[in-house]
Amino acid sequence: MTETMRAIVLDAPGAPDALTIRELPVPMPAAGWVLIEVKAFGLNRSELHTRQGLASGVTFPRVLGIEAAGVVAQCPGGEFPVGRQVVTMMGGMGRTFDGGYAEYTCVPASQVIPFASDLEWSILGAVPEMLQTAYGSLTVGLDAQPGQSILIRGGTSSVGMVAAVLANQRNMTVLSTTRSANKTAALTDLGVDHVLVDDGDVARQVREILPAGVDTALELVGTPTLPDTLHSTRQHGVVCFTGMLSNVWTVRDFYPIDYLPRGVRLTAYHGEAEDLPQPVLQEFLDAVAAGHSVVPIGRVYSFDQIVEAQEAQPGSSSSRPDARSQSRQLRRLTLARSQKAEFCPSRSSRSSDRRFGRVAHSRALGVMCEQNRSRVGIVCLSQARTSGLCLRLREERRCRSIYRGSATRRRLGRG
Repeated sequence: MTETMRAIVLDAPGAPDALTIRELPVPMPAAGWVLIEVKAFGLNRSELHTRQGLASGVTFPRVLGIEAAGVVAQCPGGEFPVGRQVVTMMGGMGRTFDGGYAEYTCVPASQVIPFASDLEWSILGAVPEMLQTAYGSLTVGLDAQPGQSILIRGGTSSVGMVAAVLANQRNMTVLSTTRSANKTAALTDLGVDHVLVDDGDVARQVREILPAGVDTALELVGTPTLPDTLHSTRQHGVVCFTGMLSNVWTVRDFYPIDYLPRGVRLTAYHGEAEDLPQPVLQEFLDAVAAGHSVVPIGRVYSFDQIVEAQEAQPGSSSSRPDARSQSRQLRRLTLARSQKAEFCPSRSSRSSDRRFGRVAHSRALGVMCEQNRSRVGIVCLSQARTSGLCLRLREERRCRSIYRGSATRRRLGRG
């Protein structure tokens, strides 16, 4: 093993060309950490936001990358044998410590998942964060149960497609949205029960099928569609905010009593490697190898084409979302609120050949590059990714109270 490696470094937020390729020392793992020789890695929306200066807790210079696929190069603690195929994701990668945009990455052993597969690295590199996000959203975010119904808002995204497949495994009734009727076949081939063309009023379409609303809903588009998704959900149903394909993730003037339909529960999912059990990963990869599922790949890039790959991501050209257009979009799709706070969801019994879906019939959803001899590959999935859920009251407006008058206070038991 060499003492140096090539890595893609970001010195400060900026345009795609702010990412530069440099020679850096290969990191040395301490006990409890694993050095991985990276074979392929994904480009996620989270990294786009980091480059644009929208991510919190990032120090620079930084090697980006919240996921990677490769083989164990060193493991001082003995948790994994050298040469074992592994994936890793999240846990601070590319933010608090250097991530997967390199020939080697050093990560805690707790966030490494082993597997065995003869699939090409260009396929393997596309799987970890996509599968983890979909599986974690269904299990942690929604606690989805067999026989329930689910609405997937943003169904033709990679995460949306995998979520539909996993929901089918649970014998759930799957409703999935697309903005184009031409993509209906791609979703029905996955086993989606009802394809809804998103005209902005999905709630109406949902209730024509299920008058009470869906049991669960997975929001992958972002806050512009979140109110309609909430109104698509039955009382005591659950909506999980996971993605922001719209590149809009805040709700202006958030007042929960007015914003949330009565009795509808809102959660959020931002995943960790521990949310993806090793058997789930292995079973999915085995299904791909058996031809029961195909990971959607759009294009292959080389390591040296990182700038071009980043430029291919939707929303990549601007350093940050346009506040004025974001505000207009939110006003158009939501009601005026009286509480001045900022709500930030920021930071699929089927036949065996449908078990993991026939994704090959869908449109290409990403861009990707594989290992080429000594060069690391890039898997660019321009899809929804996750962060956290927070509620930040603006300091200058905290003196304002929702409840005014003694009668209201008496009803609340405060006087």
